[in-house]
Amino acid sequence: MTTQTLSEAKMTHHDLLKGQVAIVTGSGRGIGLAIARRLASAGAQAVITDITQEFADGGAKELTDKGMKAQGFICNVTDVQSIEKMAEDVMSKFGKIDILINNAGITRDTLIMRMKLEDWNAVIETNLTSVFKVTQSVVKNMSKANYGRIVNIASVIGMHGNFGQANYAASKAGVIALTKTIAKEYASKNITCNAIAPGFIDTAMTQKLKDDIKQKYMEFIPLKRFGQPEDVAEAAHYFCTGGSYVTGQVIVVDGGMFM
Repeated sequence: MTTQTLSEAKMTHHDLLKGQVAIVTGSGRGIGLAIARRLASAGAQAVITDITQEFADGGAKELTDKGMKAQGFICNVTDVQSIEKMAEDVMSKFGKIDILINNAGITRDTLIMRMKLEDWNAVIETNLTSVFKVTQSVVKNMSKANYGRIVNIASVIGMHGNFGQANYAASKAGVIALTKTIAKEYASKNITCNAIAPGFIDTAMTQKLKDDIKQKYMEFIPLKRFGQPEDVAEAAHYFCTGGSYVTGQVIVVDGGMFM
């Protein structure tokens, strides 16, 4: 063992990310907040961003109440000015950005036949174009530092398609292809870029579904339970801590649903 790996081995899991600054988009609640909590529990300074200051501050308070480092910043991921202001504010406050989790996303489900162009555009803009915009805004700082970890939240729907989710499926498939391209373009700068494709995760978004639909989904999940936001957070934590030789990959977190 080298001295470095010995000292790493002595590290507790609480300080694996000590001193690192982690931006998580759409992290006022749900999967985003779970990821921010997991990274903050490993010592990172969590940057909670959401569409309103109220959502962002609410998420940050949940972490600071537990003694973790977190601060809320407003960021509308569809608006370049809002993104750039957030990135500038984070840089002036903390001096660097080590980790970016592109998590913000929406659904506007309906069959292709009935899908309005604005429903298509809204989902592509929020789920896919935002990943391009936020990454572009943040990656220049990572490049200068010669270090970065980017994790994009995709979906199993982006790999397999789904009835009534043409816009969502296309946006998440796009996120996977974009992930691989960012990984290729920035590998020489010691920046990794990976994606997580969650299956059925128990969040506010899925809790709206009727019980019979949930039951139907359950039949296809070998592990016989719905995923928790923490299951996704665990995969994000891996990409930000252990996966330094892993880039351009998609890890599926779906209880075996699509294996």
